[in-house]
Amino acid sequence: MHNYKELRVWNKSVNLATSVYKKTRSFPKNEIYGITSQIRRSVISISSNIAEGAGRSGKKEFKHFLNISYGSAFELETQIIISKKLGYLQDDEFDLLNELIVEIQKMLYNLIKSIE
Repeated sequence: MHNYKELRVWNKSVNLATSVYKKTRSFPKNEIYGITSQIRRSVISISSNIAEGAGRSGKKEFKHFLNISYGSAFELETQIIISKKLGYLQDDEFDLLNELIVEIQKMLYNLIKSIE
């Protein structure tokens, strides 16, 4: 259906995933199966679901997977807020990640609306 690699939102979400993986390396080791794992699953879900939806046969299915990506972006936003409150992210790290997440949320919202 779509060449997902040409979608700006997919590229930005892959870059976000790379940044998140780098930032979570410094999280406490006792969080590896806790918030670190959850954050990484959420961020990977964003770009993965865009790609999976693009590989499906119709607009309805693509939109469904974009909605999953959109939900994962909000899940990730919540998790980085918690991480900041726990002291795992500095203010500048949080601000950078949050800005990227909000930008991706807006892009996904607009892409979903354009399919309707």
